[in-house]
Amino acid sequence: MRSYRRRRLLVPVLLCAFAVLAARPTAAGRQPGSGTLGDLGLSAEVVRLYEEAAAATQQYEAGRREAEEQRARARRAEELLDRQRRHIAALDEDLGRIARAQYRGSGGLPVAAQMILADSPEDLMRGHHAFSQADLAVNNAIAKSRRAEARLAADEAEAAAQWQVLEQRNSQLAALKAGIERKLEKARSQLQGQADASVAAGACRGAVRLEQPETDLTDAWVAPVETYELSASYGSGGSRWARRHTGQDFAVPIGTPVRAVGAGRVVRVSCGGAFGIEIVLKHEGGYYTQYAHLASVTVDQGEHVSPGQWIGQSGSTGNSTGPHLHFEARITPQTGSAVNPVSWLEERGVSL
Repeated sequence: MRSYRRRRLLVPVLLCAFAVLAARPTAAGRQPGSGTLGDLGLSAEVVRLYEEAAAATQQYEAGRREAEEQRARARRAEELLDRQRRHIAALDEDLGRIARAQYRGSGGLPVAAQMILADSPEDLMRGHHAFSQADLAVNNAIAKSRRAEARLAADEAEAAAQWQVLEQRNSQLAALKAGIERKLEKARSQLQGQADASVAAGACRGAVRLEQPETDLTDAWVAPVETYELSASYGSGGSRWARRHTGQDFAVPIGTPVRAVGAGRVVRVSCGGAFGIEIVLKHEGGYYTQYAHLASVTVDQGEHVSPGQWIGQSGSTGNSTGPHLHFEARITPQTGSAVNPVSWLEERGVSL
């Protein structure tokens, strides 16, 4: 009786297990954009390397500022040394003048000899007074010279120590900078290689969930990248475009975080073609923005985004001659409906 009840319970459990296994997608049946564990792990590693390089850059900048301050202190010490040298030279000149004055005032005889040869007590007293004054002047000059020489020696030692610290700091900064460049090159190379493979396959790997930075943005609209140089502008001509350039290019290194310029919804994430990896957002008012030539995306189609949210990383995929972000403002999600993106952003309070 107990065995029968156990069999009755076992059948539903097995059926549920088969249903779960049947519902799980196989590796061959993944949708484009779902990604694989290996792809996501590599993307996360690239992001980690980029953040590490950014932290190292901050350390380098802090060290560079410290080195500049050390250099300024060393320059001030050198200026003090020059003043001390000039002061000692002046004291030496004073000693020479005192000696010459004594010789001329005694008719060529030392003051002590004049005292011995004095004819009267008055001459003796005058000689003693002259000798005391000359001796005091000489002693004062010698004491000043010795103090100046001591200060000079101390200042020279301090300047040498400061320059030594500066050279050590400069060596450390050079090594740190070289490490930064190696890490950045490695991160960007991995990121771009991964993106090129996606474009060649015509299928996106899926969103890499970057940890969003804490911001205090209060504006409804922002620039698509935080720091940049403007390159090809809207309407410019060139052999790379069939007619005219339809967007504004932002020259930025591979891996630079790309931001949503305003609140909206992701209506397209695609990989392949002239734009390489691209994202299209729909905003209120019927306008769309495009972000092209990316190296990775951090959002999936259908997601809602907020102003300044990281939606991808810049790259050089598709019809691109170098790392940059191609940004467009459109009245439809399709190519061919672009408006001047610089003017469009200016109307929303964003000056490029």
